[in-house]
Amino acid sequence: MKAIALISGGLDSILAAKVIKDQNVEIFPLNFRIPFCHRDKEVSSKSDNTAQLVRDNLGQELKIIDISEGFLKLLDKPKHGFGSNMNPCIDCKIFMLSEVKELMKEIDAQFVVTGEVLGQRPMSQHKDALQVIAKRSGLENLVLRPLSAKLLPETIPESSGWVKRSELLNFSGRSRRPQLDLANNFGIKDFAWPAGGCLLTDPEFSKRLKDLIAYKELNTDNTTLLKLGRHFRLSASAKLIVGRDEKEDLELEKLVKPQDYLFYPNEQLAGPTSLARGNLDTELIRLSAQITCRYCDLNNKTEAAIFYKKFPSQESNSVMVSSIEEDQLQSLRI
Repeated sequence: MKAIALISGGLDSILAAKVIKDQNVEIFPLNFRIPFCHRDKEVSSKSDNTAQLVRDNLGQELKIIDISEGFLKLLDKPKHGFGSNMNPCIDCKIFMLSEVKELMKEIDAQFVVTGEVLGQRPMSQHKDALQVIAKRSGLENLVLRPLSAKLLPETIPESSGWVKRSELLNFSGRSRRPQLDLANNFGIKDFAWPAGGCLLTDPEFSKRLKDLIAYKELNTDNTTLLKLGRHFRLSASAKLIVGRDEKEDLELEKLVKPQDYLFYPNEQLAGPTSLARGNLDTELIRLSAQITCRYCDLNNKTEAAIFYKKFPSQESNSVMVSSIEEDQLQSLRI
């Protein structure tokens, strides 16, 4: 008997998979990557930690699949709506389970295991939502949630005797105590604490995402930029991202694409790197330089030379500008 276990990187999903593995079910641990969890380096670090946690406690290699392209399509008009911000939680889970359903055929898995706990999240983990998610994904009665199974209707894995319902659990609500006790019993250590990692629940991030959707600029390259810097809408076809520190400046330089512009002060002036994407005329080039200048240390001067170049050309030009007025800056900020 084989089951796909969805592994989020937190404790609950590892516990759920472990509960089922201990019933002599072969576990195929799977992690889906979407563009709204963390910055890319944080994703890489977290993926490494999760993979090690899976190896240590499940004895398996974690399979990671990037579903970013398909996930972006959910954000146009999710059938079950958004949460408090831009988080389409129910549609997200339906989409992921739909992807799992296809993989089940390939690897001959009989059911799916998730770490969901009844009542832990108000939008997507109440009883009706859990039933809707399983049904709409085409996996009705094949999604087993071991941590809350005794509080939920019996599934096929239970009724068919693939797992023993008596050895499943009845966790509910937001308290972490039952999970921590179970982790201690299993000897599971060094797990990630829940931190509300989905950026779609963040109000400021959601504003930036709504701007991309409004101007029909939603794609994986642009969503990566949403995680960095200060964002400004220059026109219907152009925006500027200003780095907040040296680390972000370097990341912006790495993410530059053909036809993008980079703006930066001269070497004697402390200031950020800015990335402009879209159609820039002379006026918008000057505006981008003024915004960049606003975040430079002008050393009591009123103007500065801001350099810029359009990729892939390495030729630099400069423009002498003063800082943008604060009211205009705020009117452009996303």
